[in-house]
Formats: sequence, structure tokens, C-alpha cells
Amino acid sequence: MSSDGTARLFLALLPPAAVRAALADHVAACRWPAGATVYAPADWHLTLHFIGAVPHDRLPALRAGLALSLTPFTLHLGEPAAWPHGLAVLLPRSLPPALRALHDALGSRLRGLGLRTDARSYHPHLTLARRAAQAQFGAAPACDWPVRSYVLMESTGQPEARYRVLQEYGGPDFVGIGSA
Repeated sequence: MSSDGTARLFLALLPPAAVRAALADHVAACRWPAGATVYAPADWHLTLHFIGAVPHDRLPALRAGLALSLTPFTLHLGEPAAWPHGLAVLLPRSLPPALRALHDALGSRLRGLGLRTDARSYHPHLTLARRAAQAQFGAAPACDWPVRSYVLMESTGQPEARYRVLQEYGGPDFVGIGSA
């Protein structure tokens, strides 16, 4: 947590080990330009909502207020793309209705908690690298990602451990798993 009394937060999906392994194979086969910052597998996630700086004393209410039942779905990753500002990303081959529903429900919950949400259209992606405008991706990986949970995460500001899970939320039988 930061020293200014706030935590920089976001909601995300974390790939399971098998998906991280397939992604690691893809990343190893890519040709990255000099100066590219390739993210470590522990940093890979798909953002649902960026929340921003939240006072530490609001964390308990936020953790509780973001618990929703999740309809499990499969995310089919595999479309590499170079985005503006040198981002190398993987895009879903399609947008599952359950992902859209989860994004919308969490957005509604965030607004109900007095937090802002991004007004732009939702474009789910998994960032692989920064400063990678000239990356050569090779064949698109075929990753079927079974989604059974989502997490509340904190950006640490530390390159060796960019993110920390504060709360994990599971499916319809969710009880609650807090890792911090």
C-alpha cells in the first residue's frame, strides 16, 4: 500500500497456470524490440475496471461491496495486437456475454459505492509488453481460459511485484478468499 494513505486499485481476471504456460510459450516465440518491457507471467491479467486511488479505510467496505456471483465462462485468447503507445496485447477472439455481464455488474456496483468508472467502451485485453511497437508476434496462441473468479488488485509501484491480490471472488458458491 502507498504511503499517502491510498491504494491504487483495479478489478481483473487472472489466468490459471495452464493459460500462463501457453502465454509464456507465445511470449518466448515473439521477437521483442530492444528496450521492450515484457511483463512477467505473474503480472498478466485482464482488467475489468480500473478503480484508481482509494483511501485505505474504504478497503473493507469495497472488498465486501464487490462480491458478486460469477457465471463461469471461457475466454478464448489469441489475437496479438500492437496498440498505441507501444503496448503489445492479446485480445479475446470474441467477447463472451458472461464477460460483458460481469463487467457491467461490477461497474454498477462500483458506481453504487461512489466510485467512478471509465466511460469509454470496454476493450478487454491482456498486456504482454510495453515499449514494444515493433514486436513481431508470430502465430497467434490458442488459449482457452476458463474463468471462474475475479480479483481486486492493488498496483504496488514495484517492478519486481507490480500487483498484489487483495481479494478473490469466485462463482455462485463464493464464500470469500482474502490473500491480504
